[in-house]
Amino acid sequence: MSRPEDADVLLADVTKAVEAAGRTLLLRFRASPAPTTLPDLLVGIAANDAAVENDLRDALLAALPGSRWVPDEEAQGALPDGDWWVADPAEGNVNHLHGRPGWAVTATLVRDGEPVLTVVTVPLTGDTYTARVGRGAFLNGAPVRVSAKRDLAAAIVASGQASPGESAEIRSAMVRSVARLLDAALLVRLSVPSMLELIDVAAGRLDAFWQHGSVRAGLIGGALLVREAGGLVTDLDGQRWTAASPGFLAAPTVLKPAILTNLS
Repeated sequence: MSRPEDADVLLADVTKAVEAAGRTLLLRFRASPAPTTLPDLLVGIAANDAAVENDLRDALLAALPGSRWVPDEEAQGALPDGDWWVADPAEGNVNHLHGRPGWAVTATLVRDGEPVLTVVTVPLTGDTYTARVGRGAFLNGAPVRVSAKRDLAAAIVASGQASPGESAEIRSAMVRSVARLLDAALLVRLSVPSMLELIDVAAGRLDAFWQHGSVRAGLIGGALLVREAGGLVTDLDGQRWTAASPGFLAAPTVLKPAILTNLS
């Protein structure tokens, strides 16, 4: 990606691969009854991933020779230097299996620890979100911006679980933070997956999103989208967020201080 045209071609190739994966998942949507037991749910999650992952991985690796694939979408922490594809073949898999909206396909190129390109497609709406570092964030090719709200009392904010089975410490922190924001914000919603909340922050439909804990694939592409849409992405101490950070906040600049005050 040494020349702008190289980046344009790469973005087009990634978009094509992610949207193709989305079409595969759409064909599977509501094709089977919703799971009724945890083992059934786990089987369904694995089947959705298997239907999409190999083709998506092969397309992304071919689009950028020398890049590598992160095999575990539930992984946490920083990545080694180099070019890595952080993808979730079925972000919001549990929603998909229950016949609910709130699922997507995502792919993010992480270069030397920083997200530099991301594509998120939402097959049920036909929407695709894209961002490249320094080039802005887009919904179906049109630029998007974070919310212009200036008052937390008028804001809709959201949080959610990073993953099932969180530690007691994280569960306690979630409860405390929700209680504080219920007093400070207009509305608080809790939802999964985080990426679907972050595209709403980037597009200005949701004012802020925070999370205790960190699953890399659910946050890193959304972090790039929000930053490129004019927002701030920090940890819960107000420092710039990285994949190694233990907490996450995405918000417009003017709302960040008030939210952090309530989360501290």
